[in-house]
Formats: sequence, structure tokens, C-alpha cells
Amino acid sequence: MPVKIRLQRHGKKGKPFYWVVAADSRSKRDGKYLEKLGTYNPNTNPATINLDVDGSVKWLSNGAQPTDTARAILSYKGVMMKHHLLGGVRKGAFTEEQAEEKFKAWVEEKEKAVAAKVGGLDKAKADAKAKALEAEKEVSDKRAAAALPEVEEEVVEESAPVVEVAEAVAEEAPAQEEVAAEPEAKVEEAEPAKEVAAEPEAKAEEAAPAEEAEASKEEE
Repeated sequence: MPVKIRLQRHGKKGKPFYWVVAADSRSKRDGKYLEKLGTYNPNTNPATINLDVDGSVKWLSNGAQPTDTARAILSYKGVMMKHHLLGGVRKGAFTEEQAEEKFKAWVEEKEKAVAAKVGGLDKAKADAKAKALEAEKEVSDKRAAAALPEVEEEVVEESAPVVEVAEAVAEEAPAQEEVAAEPEAKVEEAEPAKEVAAEPEAKAEEAAPAEEAEASKEEE
């Protein structure tokens, strides 16, 4: 029975999630399988892969053939590397301990590469976020600068009635002084009236000599 290591699709529409399975090559893609070897989630960056390395190596040793996508996943997790090293052990090229040391060294280098990639992605995200904040700050500064002249005009317009009121008060002050000065003018006008009232007395005094002259004529 030919066995293939392939992907079996799961997950929602637009968000696929795969199982890595060993299945009969004659079965349907999402049908029965012989063993589940791991999962593959392409929705994250980098992709999330959980895989049973020893189980996958066992199936490869028994003649299972991976599909192209499954081979890439197995190679990414070191399954193909370990399968190659175990082939060298069977041939007597090196011992199992040496093969295990080489595999651990390969895994460490791979983890460093993955960590570097994750760090680069985080840095790119941070830079993009910083640029977005700078762009938002520039836009807000421009809006604030454009709003300042309008505020100054409103302040000038509000201060204009105050100036007009002050000018009106200043104009009304002289008018009040003129009104206050009018009683003095009336008092001055009243003084000639007193002089006119005094004139009849003067006429009476002038009439007295005339009466005395008439009286002296009658005596004669």
C-alpha cells in the first residue's frame, strides 16, 4: 500500500488550517488517514508548524512519499535532515551520537534564523507604527496651525464691541460736562433780571424832584 505524507485541509473559509497526515495515496484528500503527524497554520507570519519529527522520520524510513508542500514543511522542521543523518548512521558513516549532535546544531541554527526573521518583522511593524504616528502628528499640527488665524480673528471681533463701548463712553462724558455747566449759565442770566428789577427804584427817585417842583409852584 503506497503511503503519502500530505496536508488535510481544515479551518474556516478564507482561513485554512491544515493537518499533516500519513494517508493511503488512494484515499480522498480530506478522507481517512493512517496517522496525524502535526499541524500547519499559514495564517501567521511566520507560519506556525507543530510536527512529530520522530514519527515523520519513521514514515519516511518505511517508504512514505511526501507531497511537495509536505516536503517543504518537513524540511523546515528538520525531518529531512534527520532522515538523511540516520541514513548515514545505517551506512556506518558516523555514530548515532554524532548524528544527534549534528541535528541539534542544525536545529539551533534554524531557531536563530527564525528568531532573526521574527525580530525583523517586529522591527518592521514598529517602524510602520512610528511612521503612522508621525504622519498623524503632522496632520494634527497642520490642522492646529490652520485653526489659529480663525481664533485670532474671533478674538479681534469680540474685542471690537468693547472698544466701541469705550469710545461711546468717552463721547458721552463731554456731553455730561456741558449739561453740568448749564445751571451756571442760568445763574449768570438771572443776574441781569435783578438789575432790571432795580430800575423802577431809580425811576421813583427821579420822579420825586419833579413832584417837589410842582408843589413849589402851587405855593407861589
